[in-house]
Order: sequence, then structure tokens, then C-alpha cells
Amino acid sequence: MEQTKANTWLETESLGKLMRKYALPCVISLIVAALYNIVDQIFIANASYLGSYGNAANTVVFPIQYATPLVVCGSLWKL
Repeated sequence: MEQTKANTWLETESLGKLMRKYALPCVISLIVAALYNIVDQIFIANASYLGSYGNAANTVVFPIQYATPLVVCGSLWKL
């Protein structure tokens, strides 16, 4: 199968250029995820039936929520 330029670009491009190209989208996605978590914590804390138990549950589940796609992608990558 013939490799195209799009397939070899990540292999041949300089590391600095790749970092500049992909750093901003990565930072934006991390900021959006952090803001989502902050807003979620505020809504949960204001719920009269959840309160601190809801925040504690969200704090426990948050790392699991973000680690699960990493495990799935890692297992698919090896296929």
C-alpha cells in the first residue's frame, strides 16, 4: 500500500513545529474540561438533596471518567 504525505507528516515534521500545531487545541480542551468540572461542582453543591455527598461522589468519579477513554484507546491502539 502506498503511503501518502498525510500519513508520513507526523513522522517527518520537526518536533517543535508539531508542538506548536497541537499545543493550543490540547490546552483549549483541558480548559473546557476543567470549566465543565467546576460548573458541575457548583450545580451539585447547590442541589439541596446532594450537597457535600454529591461533590464527594463527583470528585471520586472524575478521574475515572477521564481515565476510561485512555484505557479504551490504548487497548484499541494495540489491535
